[in-house]
Amino acid sequence: MKHVLLFLVLLLALTAGPAHAQQPTLYFPPTTVAGTWATTTPQSLGWCQPQLDSLVDFLGRKRTKSFIVLKDGRIVVERYYGTYTQDSVWYWASAGKSLTATLVGIAQQDGLLRLSDSTSHTLGRGWTSAPVAKEKLVTVRDQLAMTTGLDDTPPSPCDNESSTASCLLYRADAGARWAYHTGAYRLLQNVVSSASGLTINQYTNQRLASRIGMSGLWINAVYYSRARDMARFGLLTLARGTWNGTTILRDTAYFRQMTTPSQTLNRSYGYLWWLNGQASYKLPGPQQTTFPGPLVPSAPADLIAALGKNDQKIYVVPSLGLVVVRQGKEAGDMRLALSEFDTNLWRYLMAAIQCRPLAASTAADRSAAQFYPNPATNSVTVTAVPDARNLRLLDATGRLVRQQPTAATETKVSLTDLPNGLYLLQWLTSDGRVLVTRRLAVRQ
Repeated sequence: MKHVLLFLVLLLALTAGPAHAQQPTLYFPPTTVAGTWATTTPQSLGWCQPQLDSLVDFLGRKRTKSFIVLKDGRIVVERYYGTYTQDSVWYWASAGKSLTATLVGIAQQDGLLRLSDSTSHTLGRGWTSAPVAKEKLVTVRDQLAMTTGLDDTPPSPCDNESSTASCLLYRADAGARWAYHTGAYRLLQNVVSSASGLTINQYTNQRLASRIGMSGLWINAVYYSRARDMARFGLLTLARGTWNGTTILRDTAYFRQMTTPSQTLNRSYGYLWWLNGQASYKLPGPQQTTFPGPLVPSAPADLIAALGKNDQKIYVVPSLGLVVVRQGKEAGDMRLALSEFDTNLWRYLMAAIQCRPLAASTAADRSAAQFYPNPATNSVTVTAVPDARNLRLLDATGRLVRQQPTAATETKVSLTDLPNGLYLLQWLTSDGRVLVTRRLAVRQ
């Protein structure tokens, strides 16, 4: 009987052990300016320094101003380039959208608004030029999900960022169309301000920034801060809205909705957060093209990202306990949010974390892969890449539309008769292995 009882105790211990395995404890830096942010070394984490050095060099070549990697809240990498320092301030661009999404969640838990509210409930009638009945359909949730149905390409002198009523034109019913529309988004800050009776800076500071030691400033709907402030916001997100035991965003249902697909039109978009690991994605722009595959194939599937113009980045990876921040100028493949830079950065970083060589598509190969013009009309000229023997062009559905051998230096690919949209341009080895993939816009 004693042997049976001992066996049962051991069996329970073995089966219960993994279920009760402790997750790494998150570290939170002091909220005072004078406080010191704890660090940890790449070597203690088992990361490989040569690959990490290659990443740092790569970032320096790509007009980076700052780069930070946190592991479970502690600084592993912190680099500043040129005259930019720890105290320098830079803009978040559209990465600030994700900060706004968190503020909306806090405003909802404060009882100031509901996602199901018509935006007209707060801003009043006539905040758009849409018919009254159509305007009333637009909710706070639609602004968060980019499904307002308002025209994201209004005629001149308006543009995608215009938020005046005369520039916000009806195009489709709310919820029927996904489009990256900064003008409609920006009025979320007006919604929060009107509902709270505070300016957006006051609300940000009182309900979020001062509580996590983040200092920054909204100027014309764009947030400006230091790199470490971006890292603090990323750490708050990694901790699912809590900071060192204090709950900032306690609405767990909202947090889950914010960081999972917000609609079926663009599975890689939550509430103003970009989501990796989905089956397809759309990008900012008028083409409305759906691309197959994950947003950043070289990054972990659970990555979520605040992405801004000219490659302002806040990446959060819960499975690895990572927060990664990049500030700087456009890294070479200019996009409003996602660019080739995202894939390259994560290829380098994962090689360092996993202590493995860079993928077969080396940095040298990728830097050699150039093409012009982009957007293109009748044709595109493509440079040679080592070991590439063929070029392939795929449409948004993954269908092959062009394939031809590469020339010794440059190859001209005809785009005649191709419809407008975004395409994938690929360099292939003789056995069909993909060396490099780039996005090409065709505008006839």
